Amino acid sequence: MKRKLIDKTVIKFLIVGVINTLVGAGTMFLLYNLAHCSYWLSSAANYIAGGTVSFFLNKYFTFQNKERSLKQLVKFVLTVSVCYFIAYGAAKPLVLLLLEGQTATIQENIAMFTGMVLYTGLNYLGQRFFAFKK
Repeated sequence: MKRKLIDKTVIKFLIVGVINTLVGAGTMFLLYNLAHCSYWLSSAANYIAGGTVSFFLNKYFTFQNKERSLKQLVKFVLTVSVCYFIAYGAAKPLVLLLLEGQTATIQENIAMFTGMVLYTGLNYLGQRFFAFKK
């Protein structure tokens, strides 16, 4: 059976993404801007908090996956980790280059936002076709 890349799971994934954004991005921007934590610590806290919410909501709501296994959890953590390092690793140098001359705070806030956008696309593909593949 051939599955379409864009189907109802995209809508569900985006709904879960809004919830993850409220939890994770809220954590990230508060840590960075109010607690003055580093770019990497703040963005990592985003994906620890958001990743926990994401695992349960995407597993049971988005992809309706009933499997219970350590292997699946490891695949999820691997997916989230790889997507995180690719997205944030690419976002920061790109934004620093494009916004040369701006303050570090502006550059890093925009880099974190850009990383979130890149992460979302990569993470959807990884969760759908690897972590929660039927």
